[in-house]
Amino acid sequence: MNKILKEKIMEAFSSVLPITAIILIAAVILDMHTGTILMFLVGAALLIIGMGFFTLGADMAMMPMGEGIGIQLTKSSKLVIIMVVSFIMGLVITMAEPDLQVLARQVPSIRPELILIFTISVGVGLFLVLAILRILLRIRLSTLLIIFYIITFVIAYFAPANFIPVAFDSGGVTTGPITVPFILSMGVGVASIRGDKGSQEDSFGLVSLCSIGPILAVLLLGIFYNPSGAQVESHIVYQPIGSREVIRSFANDFPNSLEDVLKALGAIVAFFVIFQLITRRYKKHQLVRIVVGFIYTLIGLVVFLTGVTVGFIPAGQFIGVTLAAGPFKWILVPLGMLIGYYIVAAEPAVHVLNKQVEEISSGAIPQKIMQRGLAIGMAISLAITMIRILTGLSIMWILIPGYAFALILSFFVPRIFTGIAFDSGGVCSGPMTSTFLLPLAMGTCEGVGRDLMIDAFGIIAVVAMTPLIIIQLLGLIYGRKMRTTEKTKSEIKPITIADAGEIIEYEEGLSHE
Repeated sequence: MNKILKEKIMEAFSSVLPITAIILIAAVILDMHTGTILMFLVGAALLIIGMGFFTLGADMAMMPMGEGIGIQLTKSSKLVIIMVVSFIMGLVITMAEPDLQVLARQVPSIRPELILIFTISVGVGLFLVLAILRILLRIRLSTLLIIFYIITFVIAYFAPANFIPVAFDSGGVTTGPITVPFILSMGVGVASIRGDKGSQEDSFGLVSLCSIGPILAVLLLGIFYNPSGAQVESHIVYQPIGSREVIRSFANDFPNSLEDVLKALGAIVAFFVIFQLITRRYKKHQLVRIVVGFIYTLIGLVVFLTGVTVGFIPAGQFIGVTLAAGPFKWILVPLGMLIGYYIVAAEPAVHVLNKQVEEISSGAIPQKIMQRGLAIGMAISLAITMIRILTGLSIMWILIPGYAFALILSFFVPRIFTGIAFDSGGVCSGPMTSTFLLPLAMGTCEGVGRDLMIDAFGIIAVVAMTPLIIIQLLGLIYGRKMRTTEKTKSEIKPITIADAGEIIEYEEGLSHE
C-alpha cells in the first residue's frame, strides 16, 4: 500500500476512533439492536478508509487544480469573463455536491428535488462571483458579511416559519467535501496574483460568502413557492437481522453513493478538461498526478458516503428517539456536547481547511489549535441544538444574536481570523452533520413530539454559526499576544560594552562570556 495513503488512513483512524467509541457505548447502554450496532461498526470502518483516500486525493488533485484555476482566471483583464466562469463553476460544482442531495431528499415540501438543488446552486454561483470580485477589488470581508446577513435576516422575517431552518441549513450543506477543497484553494490562487500585504488575509472568505448565497436563494424560494404544507415523515429505525442483511444494506446503497460522487466529480472533470485545453497550464507529469488524485478522491468519497449513510443514520436516529422519549431526556445536552467535540475530526473537509490555514499563516496558526477551536464550537452547537429542541425555542433567538456577536468581533480581531472563522462555519457542517447529527435531531424531535420541519432542521445552521465566534475569540487572544510580544521587543534596551574601541550589542537576557 502507498506509504502516504497508509499514513492518511491512520490519521483518519485516530480522528474517527473517539466518536465511534462514544456512539458505540451509548448504543450498548440504550440496548440498540445487534444488527444496527454491527451496521454502525462497518460504517465506521468504511468511513476511516474513505477519509484516508479522500484526503490524499484532495492533496493531489482538488487543491492544486483549484489554485491553478484561480491564478489563471485572474490573469484575465476582463471582469465579465471572470464573473461568467466563476458563476458556472459555482453552479456546476454545487449541483453535484453529495451533501446537497442528502438535504434535498429530506425536504418533501419542494418537489421535484431539482428545484431546491438548482435554487441553492444559483445562490452559490452568484456569491462565488462576489467572493472573487471582493479579493480583486480589495473589499473588506466583514463589510460584505454585515450587509448580506442584515439582508438575510430581513428576508427571513417574511419567509414561512417552517422553511427558515431549511434555508439556513442549505448554507452549510453546500460547502461539503467536493466544494471546500476546490473553493479554498481557488481563493489562495486568486489572492496570490495580488501579492500585496493584505492578500494573505483575503485568501480566506470564499466559503463564507458562498454559504450566504444559498440561504438568501432558499428564503426567496420559500416566499414565492409558499411551501406552507411542508411536513417531514417519521422514519422507522432499520434493524437488520444477521451479517448478511448488514452486507446487503451497504451493497444496496453503494450504487447510489457511486452515482452521486460520479456526478460531482464528473462535473469538475469536465470543467477541468475544458480549462486545460484552453490554457495548457498543467504539464504532463502534473496531469498524471491530478488524474491519480481524482481516482483517490472518487474511491474515498464513495466509500465514505456509503459508510456514513448506511451505518450512521440509523444509529443517530435511535439514540435521539430513545433518550428523548425516556425520563432522562436532558442527558442529550451533555451527550450532544461530547459527540460534537469529537465528531468534527471526522469531517473530511475540516482537515483540508486546517492544513490550508497552517500553510497560509506559515505555521502561526497550527492545525492543532484550529482543530481544538472547531471542536469546542461544535460541542457548543450540539448543546444549543438539544436545548432548542427540548424547549421548543425558535431558531431565530439563537441565530440573530449569534451572528450579531460574530460580526461585531470581526472589527476587533486580525482580518485573517475573520475569513478563517466564517469559512470554518461552512466546513464543519459536512456529511457527518447531515447523515448523523440531523437524524439525531430528528429522532430527538420525534421523542419529544415536536415539529420536525421547524425544530429538527436548523442543526446545520447552528453548527455553522458557533465556529464563527470561537475561532474569532482565538484570533482575539492571538492578536493580543502578538501585540504584547512586539511591545516587549520594543522595550528591550541594548547593552553596549566597549572593548578595544569596538562596540558590541547584546539583547537583554543574553549572557556574555
